[in-house]
Amino acid sequence: MAEGPQPSDAATPVVSAFYDRFPYPGDPLQDGPPPGYNWRWCVDSARAAALGWIPADRCGGARPWRILDAGCGTGVSTDYLCHLNPGASVLAVDISAGALDLARQRLRRSGAVAQVLELRIEQRSLLDLEGEGPFDYINSVGVLHHLHEPEAGLRALAQRLAPDGVLHLFLYADAGRWEIHRTQQALALMGVTAGPEGLRLGRQLFTDLPPSNRLRRHHEQRWALDTTADANFADMYLHPQETSYDLNRLLAFVASADLQLAGFSNPEVWDPGRLLGGELLERARALSQLEQWLLVEALDPDISHFELFLTPEPVVRPDWSDCRRLLATGFQRNRCLWGWPAASLLGPDLLPLSLAEGDLPLVEAVEANPGVPLADLPLHLDAAERCLRARRLVGQRLLLPLQG
Repeated sequence: MAEGPQPSDAATPVVSAFYDRFPYPGDPLQDGPPPGYNWRWCVDSARAAALGWIPADRCGGARPWRILDAGCGTGVSTDYLCHLNPGASVLAVDISAGALDLARQRLRRSGAVAQVLELRIEQRSLLDLEGEGPFDYINSVGVLHHLHEPEAGLRALAQRLAPDGVLHLFLYADAGRWEIHRTQQALALMGVTAGPEGLRLGRQLFTDLPPSNRLRRHHEQRWALDTTADANFADMYLHPQETSYDLNRLLAFVASADLQLAGFSNPEVWDPGRLLGGELLERARALSQLEQWLLVEALDPDISHFELFLTPEPVVRPDWSDCRRLLATGFQRNRCLWGWPAASLLGPDLLPLSLAEGDLPLVEAVEANPGVPLADLPLHLDAAERCLRARRLVGQRLLLPLQG
């Protein structure tokens, strides 16, 4: 009997069977739009954060985004990608038939299909997507670190990316998973594997360990709520294939696919200002960008993952100190805001955001005239005042600059 095609990655059959048994993430299904929020799945906002602006011909959805959700699991991310990017063309792939069954139910019940121009949900490996793309935005969260050869996965995604595309990646970090790795090692040594018995014994471990035990304390204080669902507990402690990185290995990993790090999608985590003050912060600010990131990694052992934007070419962000350039630029209001229209609302990270007095009319003018150069907006403001307000609003991510 002839053998069927071999899996593109050695870990695929084992990992696929694991997720068939424990479809992940274990978020419940619901009717209507998904709860919560993540601006990183709003392509306009994410691309502006990574590149500094979005193409003018995408303004107001004039040309639909092409989106790949590479490793969609039970469809939680795909659901957001559809609802936050109306009119887009979306391809969602995963290797687990069980997870995809739930994804299809989720997207049908939430009404995601009606939000987009096209939605395909297919059982495919991200390594086997020849003929697809190019994609303007690829979302791959918590996937590559479960491949036997993550480098091959990153190269495959790079080949599917448009020349001006953005890849959003989520990978495990060594330091913040120290306790998780030791728990995994302990369970493996005792022969505890994925399955109902493994779940029971894994949870029992955290009740049997002394209350003062570091692994138990870490689980109870940080991960107990996140692992309430059996699928989430299994994904964290019983997964058969996992790789994690430190910052230097992460940068080498990115370079292995000839991609460029355009920045972290959670930049506040990598700001030494959240950890230091006074003279030490001044010394930290004097370091190069890479040195500042290495410093934060050294000072904060709780960082459990990396969230990063990657691009095919180095990013040169626009310099908004040039008022002439700013006045000639058109803008789009960031759609990823809660509470609009108002001077006090929730910004892209769902944190309180207050507009400076007098800034609201400028945002309203942009919303009514998307893409119109700043100089031509119908406002009773001189050039200097327009530039001052626009710079502030771009910095707050309320206005997204348009290129071209």
